[in-house]
Amino acid sequence: MVTAVTAITTVTAATVVTAVVANTAAAELTRVVQAVCPHDCPDTCALHVTVQGAAGAERVIRVAGDPAHPPTQGVLCTKVSRYAERCYAPDRVLTPLKRVGKKGEGRFVPCNWDEALDDIARRLLAISAREPQAILPYSYAGTMGLVQGDGMAARFFHRLGASLLDRSICSQAGADALVATYGAKVGMHAEHFVHSRLILIWGSNPITSSVHFWNLAQQAKRAGARLVCIDPRRTETAEKCHQHIALLPGTDGALALALMHELIHNDALDHDYIAQHVEGWPALRERALQWPPERAAAVCGISAEEVRTLALAYGSTRPAAIRLNYGMQRVRGGGNATRLIAMLPCLVGAWRQPAGGLLLSASGWFADAKRTAWLQRPDLLDKVAAHPRTINMVTIGDDLLRPASPAFGPRIEAVVVYNSNPVAVAPESAKVAQGFAREDLFTVVLEHFLTDTADHADYVLPATTQLEHWDAHLSYGHTYAMLNRPAIAPLGQARSNAQIFRDLAARMGFAEPCFADSDEAMARGAWVSDKVDAAALDAQGWSKLATPEAPFAHGGFPTPSGKARAAQAPGLGVPDHVPNYESALSSPALAARYPLAMISPPARHFLNSTFVNVASLRAAEKEPRLEMHADDAAARGITSGHTVRVFNDRGSYVAKADVSDRARPGVVNGLGIWWRKHGLNGTNVNQLTHQRLTDIGRAPSFYDCLVEVERN
Repeated sequence: MVTAVTAITTVTAATVVTAVVANTAAAELTRVVQAVCPHDCPDTCALHVTVQGAAGAERVIRVAGDPAHPPTQGVLCTKVSRYAERCYAPDRVLTPLKRVGKKGEGRFVPCNWDEALDDIARRLLAISAREPQAILPYSYAGTMGLVQGDGMAARFFHRLGASLLDRSICSQAGADALVATYGAKVGMHAEHFVHSRLILIWGSNPITSSVHFWNLAQQAKRAGARLVCIDPRRTETAEKCHQHIALLPGTDGALALALMHELIHNDALDHDYIAQHVEGWPALRERALQWPPERAAAVCGISAEEVRTLALAYGSTRPAAIRLNYGMQRVRGGGNATRLIAMLPCLVGAWRQPAGGLLLSASGWFADAKRTAWLQRPDLLDKVAAHPRTINMVTIGDDLLRPASPAFGPRIEAVVVYNSNPVAVAPESAKVAQGFAREDLFTVVLEHFLTDTADHADYVLPATTQLEHWDAHLSYGHTYAMLNRPAIAPLGQARSNAQIFRDLAARMGFAEPCFADSDEAMARGAWVSDKVDAAALDAQGWSKLATPEAPFAHGGFPTPSGKARAAQAPGLGVPDHVPNYESALSSPALAARYPLAMISPPARHFLNSTFVNVASLRAAEKEPRLEMHADDAAARGITSGHTVRVFNDRGSYVAKADVSDRARPGVVNGLGIWWRKHGLNGTNVNQLTHQRLTDIGRAPSFYDCLVEVERN
């Protein structure tokens, strides 16, 4: 018998590293391609994609973490480790589709690319000839890539003069608050949490949403660090921390003020650091003195002793670090709460050490490293008659139903959706679905699957996945620039987002040279050459930015003064606790009818609405679930497994009750985000959320919601 060999090739740059493995089967090439996880997660993992088969018949057989990439360390979350299953899913859209049924029915017939693109271009040109602002792009973080996200797409819509989209649906309250306080979205390095002695995990469930940070926290815990989780829900993370402070949703600012009160009372402040590196402290100090532990405890639904104990630990432990995440800012006062929490490490001088400080986002470190203007070409707006209006993606439900008016502008006549699923993920989804169901609304959706939004499209255009295209990535959880290479050719007739917009631009007569830039050229050209090492990107797929290890040990915040702003951010007053729109304290009449606060954190096996259609992951989640505390459930005659109706004035959805200590008294947790058509009654948790915006950042208030629950 002749023994054949299989060549295993790691594709990086022009150099190819080859290992040979004995195999008794026929000779077959196997190679490993360097790639990047594209999803909305701070970890931004480097991937090794194993591909097997001869050219033209290649297939991805494994997606794994890159063991050489320091943040990834060879580990992936459950979701992304099954990325090949998503790529080859039997329900994947692989040919252009044209609607034949009513909007929302999801009835389509295949068509060819020329037919689809010609008709789309014709209809967009007709609308733009009257009023280009009647066309709206709608996208978010289905991919975080700089090319397939808002690279060529931004060029296209800028040249068209379409309405701009305020992409604020996830993190803008916290992001703008961080900029107001520190001057940019910057913070400590995640890897230094290993050496922290106290870690406050605030509004975050890293076991689900940031597994690599959780590994660092566990290393710190084994070395003696104390872990405290601050979250309304008893998450998987909270269970494994030394302490869980289960405050009411939207009360984080009150807790932060009370901690400041106790730091002042115990003289646990770093007076020298404050004097040299903080401006506006006297005004904030006066505000904090109005918040003794008893007052905050009454607002937060916790004990005054919990406040005092936490303040004592935070004021006396070095180094102390805060891992803040975006869950806590999805309420009316989320921006003010973020400003207050961001001041805590400044008050105790935690920034003096690399393992002290705060991390919410690291994306600001990339501001001078990425070529945003070149990628997105906002200068193309100069070619249109008037600067277009901006539509907030949070209020898409109302905006699709608005008539033309002097205040609003023209009615929205066309929507092009890519990298998002607004019918499932936008708040007050009954209105969103009603808007997308308009027969006079021309809708184009670039997608991998027939999502709730795609079901409402006039055309669905098959898009490539991360395994099939070039892209460039930054991270909001670490400081590595990254390059994604296509591992396989596009499946079926799929085209990259950038290629689709390139093709549309050609049909619409956009002759600017920028529309000829290839995906690879854009991915490689995304970075400023003296900030990102192109050779390192090419050789290993990632390159670390040069940033200080203890970035604010001696001040130097990226504000005009170089100081953190306690109370003097432009356009903002002294930060304070801002009550929820909907709570027992702020709206008692509403709470009398709907006495339970509801938050809607992500289900463990989903990422927003991504992965909901992956059979193995949906099977792991089983059904839409509502977590309830035993006291609240007993008062309503509900036990685990009962089908319940969750409702308020905006609508209702149906879920299975899960009675456990995951929920604190007075709060229910509606785990999301299920596609509506996979829900138990054709809706999901966003049937109940509202479109009102946060105090800072024009962001959504998903976790600021009152409901009632009854057996269905």
